[in-house]
Amino acid sequence: MTEKIIILDFGSQYTQLIARAVREANVYCEILPFSKKIQHDPSIKGIILSGSPFSVNDPNAPEVNVTELIEQTPVLGVCYGAQLTAKQFGGRVERSSKREYGRAILHPQQEDSLLKGLTPASQVWMSHGDSILELPAGFEVLATTDSIPVAAFRMIPANEESPSTPNPLYGLQFHPEVYHSIEGKKILRNFLVNICGCSQDWTPAHFITDTVEALKKKIGNEQVVMAISGGVDSTVAATLISRAIGDNLHCIFVDNGVLRKDEFETVLATYKQLGLNVKGIDAKKEFYKKLKGKTDPEKKRKAIGKLFIDIFQQEAKSIKGVSLLGQGTIYPDVIESVSVHGPSVTIKSHHNVGGLPKKMHLGLVEPLRFLFKDEVRKVGLELGIPEDLIARHPFPGPGLAIRILGEVTEEKVHLLQQADDIYVKALKAHKLYATVWQAGAILLPVRSVGVMGDERTYEFTVALRAVTSVDGMTADWAHLPYDFLAHVSNDIINSVRGINRVVYDISSKPPATIEWE
Repeated sequence: MTEKIIILDFGSQYTQLIARAVREANVYCEILPFSKKIQHDPSIKGIILSGSPFSVNDPNAPEVNVTELIEQTPVLGVCYGAQLTAKQFGGRVERSSKREYGRAILHPQQEDSLLKGLTPASQVWMSHGDSILELPAGFEVLATTDSIPVAAFRMIPANEESPSTPNPLYGLQFHPEVYHSIEGKKILRNFLVNICGCSQDWTPAHFITDTVEALKKKIGNEQVVMAISGGVDSTVAATLISRAIGDNLHCIFVDNGVLRKDEFETVLATYKQLGLNVKGIDAKKEFYKKLKGKTDPEKKRKAIGKLFIDIFQQEAKSIKGVSLLGQGTIYPDVIESVSVHGPSVTIKSHHNVGGLPKKMHLGLVEPLRFLFKDEVRKVGLELGIPEDLIARHPFPGPGLAIRILGEVTEEKVHLLQQADDIYVKALKAHKLYATVWQAGAILLPVRSVGVMGDERTYEFTVALRAVTSVDGMTADWAHLPYDFLAHVSNDIINSVRGINRVVYDISSKPPATIEWE
């Protein structure tokens, strides 16, 4: 039985950071909406209440019954979670005369296992408009800051001989999960280990062993079909399923004509080395035909997505006895997020195989659905997947089709593949590839005049893009060295006939996006 921590989400932008910090401490955790009823489960070692954009005094503020929770397990409230705890037990929480956002210095007031090992004046990160002005009876202050009287607190333990003694209950007014809380992760580890008694044994090797055994039981002798793309998620998921059922997993790798240079051949060779039962399908001409005349980014995406599904379905039907579909879904895709401002606006449609189960009536096998991206990479390395593949930058499902602005043609794809290949290889050769989150070249629908020798040219322009990011939600342009950019520009113009100008994109996200389409 894998022990776990439950994080109840009240809509905070930082909730996933709490989960990542818990996982980094080798403790498994799950994020659930605050409205989810927590059933008694001996594997739950503790509960963390997240922050929220709400005030606890709002009429429609989200709530849980903290008293019921501590009857089951230790509880830690963070920011809103701490204020909710204080209010429910009879404390006073009011709008601060001065809102506190940013850095603050924590002053511990007494020894306690939650703050064990902290330096006397540790920097923490505040983000709140309310403050706890009075603690409830039976609670005590553990730490203050210069601005607020209650920065950390706990319920005073009752007589240990009393049968009604609840589990430990703590609250933090600050956010221990964010980078600017210097010793925040130490505080969370103290909660996990000192208070919840977690054994910290959730490792990639542990995950692989448990997952392979679970897959064997779930799948049995059934046949599984799976589309793989050469990306990290689908490769790791396929390798895990293959470890469990061998050649009963049937992988399909489609060359849609807009992959990177030589990617189809090199990735297929890697899959064979990993022992995957994989079929490669060269469908380049079909995709070029489907993309002919299309210039709208959304129409290009949908054309690629529909044709991919059609080809995948056709291939899957040729495999006898297939009843399950493997997918590389990861945790951020399945977390039930709490919307506090209504439904999100759709920025763009994504090309994935999410629509396949409805069309094909197949059950799902998603071995990575509880892992974050960085955890997927660690599992992949533990599985022995080559580091070059594991460390690959994210690559869009529609591939180079959305990095070719305007109509996609075979000739334009060939141009961009060459320029992109020079750029990516240079990043690796200059030890810059690992310092950026995503990089690629974009072929612009612009021709400009150039001079090569005694000849005037009228050729295409390529834009280079490189960004730094944590999760792709926000991104800054990577400050690559000027001499490196000059080297790449020179190499592309001299090597790729048809391109005579190179520019570098210095836009951040927001307001721009990482991809151009």
